[in-house]
Amino acid sequence: MKDLTKYEDQKILVLGLAKSGVSAARLLQKLGALVTVNDAKPFDENPDAQALLEDGIKVITGGHPLTLLDEGFEMIVKNPGIPYTNPIIKGALEKKIPIISEPELAFQVLSGELIGITGSNGKTTTTTLIQLMLEKNRPSGHAYLAGNIGIPATTVVQKVQSNDVMVTELSSFMLASITTLKPHIAVITNIFSNHLDWHGSRENYVRDKMHITKNQTAEDFLVINWDNPEWQQLSQQSKAQVVPFSRQGLSTQGAYQKGDFLYFRDEQIINVEDIKVPGVQNVENALAAIAVAKISGQSNEAIVSVLKTFGGVKHRVQYVESFAGRDFYNDSKATDIEATQVALRSFKKPVVLIAGGLDRGYTFERLEADFKVHVKAIVLVGETKNLLAETAKQAGVPTIEFATKVKDAVLKAFTLSAPGDVVLLSPANASWDQYPTFEVRGDEFIEAVKALESGEEG
Repeated sequence: MKDLTKYEDQKILVLGLAKSGVSAARLLQKLGALVTVNDAKPFDENPDAQALLEDGIKVITGGHPLTLLDEGFEMIVKNPGIPYTNPIIKGALEKKIPIISEPELAFQVLSGELIGITGSNGKTTTTTLIQLMLEKNRPSGHAYLAGNIGIPATTVVQKVQSNDVMVTELSSFMLASITTLKPHIAVITNIFSNHLDWHGSRENYVRDKMHITKNQTAEDFLVINWDNPEWQQLSQQSKAQVVPFSRQGLSTQGAYQKGDFLYFRDEQIINVEDIKVPGVQNVENALAAIAVAKISGQSNEAIVSVLKTFGGVKHRVQYVESFAGRDFYNDSKATDIEATQVALRSFKKPVVLIAGGLDRGYTFERLEADFKVHVKAIVLVGETKNLLAETAKQAGVPTIEFATKVKDAVLKAFTLSAPGDVVLLSPANASWDQYPTFEVRGDEFIEAVKALESGEEG
């Protein structure tokens, strides 16, 4: 970590806690800043705030009072979940108080190399694959995992040395608040329409995603999905060297699929059948990771070893159990339509689908074709259950049922399934109508499956 002195004795507000806010506050304190943290959760229900107070950091909880802006803060480190429509953020912008994200703070003290990964779907799996590939047989230093994957960059950066690399998942929320952050290698897995309730429009969402490359130069690299004309066009915004990856073989200038094999430029790397995790989405994730690994000088042997053994990321088309002839998969991370489409297309077996969640104001006609081809029965939960039921009806899904929560849906889905079927949780919606995070939702699915298996065995 760099010995940064610019924040010594500066009054800095950390707005919003959770893991990233706590980590940012502790790093700023170490850098000599005069830190105040502000979180909406009441103090007696807020163990993070309590712990920070014990460590000598000023805490203000129970809301975001506008009077905070009168305290002369020289910078705000904003939790990624707090939108720019929040009154205190709007007030800070009017006062021209700089607002940055937690990964931006981490980058300012980073001694090693940054690899940044973003995208609507696939970024967590791609981030993990890249880290594993770059760590494999590494002659010196380490490849560290950080960011939106659940490990705050401001925690990881404190142990990163000059010969290390920090492989960092960056959400659109994080990228909206960067100023100097510059990955040596940036990856864009894809860009669909996501989080429009937060960003306000698709135009804003795409703009924030493209922030990942806005500070790059000709010495850097942008690895980008080439299988959509829009993404090809977006790559022209970058000053970095563009390295495409294409499952459709639309470019041979980077990583691509040709027949049954994946290549990097003219080198054959691996047979698709040898990739352990199923689905075309994981072919795309593998191509992106291959491109980064090859740019970084990694051997084909190390790349292949990872792809043959990596079993997938929790909550992303995660294999859970097989019993009574059924295979159970947890894809709780599928918080949008495209992710659920990808999950359904991963399976050749009939699927009993569990779906539904937060109503963000859109409908689900785009799922109709996949429902028609892949889904034999569907169990629906959450605010969007009726909207999804209408789409399932239009698709001709023969059995449509409802459940109160995911754990109830598991039992119904098992009852509706037969040996040889897949029972898949892939909600196509965010979790926040019933669960604080998609992880909690996915864990409930896993626990319900294991309880069901226990009962079946008993």
